Amino acid sequence: MDIAIITARGGSKRIPRKNIRPFLGKPMIAWPIEAALASGCFGHILVSTDDAEIADVSRQYGAEVPFLRPAELADDFTHAHKAARHALEWAMECWGAIEQFCHLYPTAPFLSAEHIQQGLMLIRQGAPNAYAMQRVPFPVFQILVRNTAHELSPLFSQDKASMRSQDMPEAFVDAGQMYWFRTAYFLAHETAVSLKTGVIELPREACIDIDTLEDWLFAERMAAVIKK
Repeated sequence: MDIAIITARGGSKRIPRKNIRPFLGKPMIAWPIEAALASGCFGHILVSTDDAEIADVSRQYGAEVPFLRPAELADDFTHAHKAARHALEWAMECWGAIEQFCHLYPTAPFLSAEHIQQGLMLIRQGAPNAYAMQRVPFPVFQILVRNTAHELSPLFSQDKASMRSQDMPEAFVDAGQMYWFRTAYFLAHETAVSLKTGVIELPREACIDIDTLEDWLFAERMAAVIKK
């Protein structure tokens, strides 16, 4: 059996109640729940939350919330994958063997059922894990970094920085929205990227990190165009 785990704590600071704030007419968390349901990939879609209102909204849109997450896994410092591990261990104890699972973030309104299906396909083809990623849209070896004295220096060696852009390798960055794992790999390594990690490439317009109100408003404008 395969399951989806959506981690959605209630304590968002910069955008209060972000996970259930209305986004194009429905609570934000409804979007990944509906994508997971439409994908047909899962025996269960489990929302891990410490918040009763998020739990109620999640159930309304078809997810299961069989427990409220312990407070020590819902603070500002606990990584979402720790909460996912807690939910996974609960699911294995109550539902039996889980071969692979998908960790979805609640603020992922641009994820589609097809993206989720693509991740499962990569796992079935042998990848230990597969991440939703964005292609870096510029020559990555030309990145400069600035220190506390405001001095610039190349992040990479001069040999790499001087390469022609067309000769540079493809570069990707984690989109922070979806992670597929073989369960055994996750329990042993959690978030470790390997040489065999699969890439679910998302279009640039789908890779908006919604952390501030400005991000939210931009995402709404983008979604209004994409979802027409």
